[in-house]
Amino acid sequence: MGLDCLGEVVFVGLGLHDDLGISLRGLEEVKSADEVFIELYTSFMPEFSIKRFEGFSGKMLHVVSRKELEEEDGETVLRAAEKGKVVLLVPGDPLIATTHVALRVNAEKRGIKTRVVHGASVLSAVIGLSGLHNYKFGKSVTIPFPSGAVSETPYDVIAQNRRLGLHTLCLLDVRAEEKRYMKIREGLDLLLKVEEKRKEGIVTFDTLAVGVARAGSSTPTVKAGFVKELLSYDFGMPPHSIVFPGRLHFMEVEALVVLAGAPEKLRRMQR
Repeated sequence: MGLDCLGEVVFVGLGLHDDLGISLRGLEEVKSADEVFIELYTSFMPEFSIKRFEGFSGKMLHVVSRKELEEEDGETVLRAAEKGKVVLLVPGDPLIATTHVALRVNAEKRGIKTRVVHGASVLSAVIGLSGLHNYKFGKSVTIPFPSGAVSETPYDVIAQNRRLGLHTLCLLDVRAEEKRYMKIREGLDLLLKVEEKRKEGIVTFDTLAVGVARAGSSTPTVKAGFVKELLSYDFGMPPHSIVFPGRLHFMEVEALVVLAGAPEKLRRMQR
């Protein structure tokens, strides 16, 4: 690199749902840091308590906003890392479900060492809870809150995956600073609006889907059924996600019926 290495930034995954999701390795990194930053805008952790985390880690947490990390290129974090060891706490797995790669690249370019301590990811958690086979998932997609026209990208991704017989994981938009967390019904409504326009039969009232709420908690809700049923199902508090199955293996059908309460007729439909 040709630059003298300054301090370092350690990206630490918080895992899911609450402050107990961090790994022991991650907690040790926090305890040995000079400064600890946390962002809570990329995902919703319903039971995370900054005060409680500060209590058992012995460190004060500095909350950084989307503006500071993305629009200002993480200067607050990088300036601190030029003087010593900095930990950036990120919900889930730091560089999978969220986009902090630019910050890591900028740090390395400035001679700041970076490391990653992984955490549980919503991607693997939702897939595992659905009972579907991980290797049969295609591209995942986020259904965004509309700002003007409804985005057709999620619809397109579901269609592309289905043509290949693959499942689709749809993450639902989070706007933590506005305290807005998209729910399964809202996500389905948006897809149905695109269906009404496109009429390609990709997401209809009779399409099979799986709704997952609060993955990573001790009380997740998992329900498989047809869209018309899921629209009125009470999934409880967010965060919510949706999975649209592609071609199903018989064991996946059994898992959906037994573990996710899918209709019994799904067994007959797949024969």
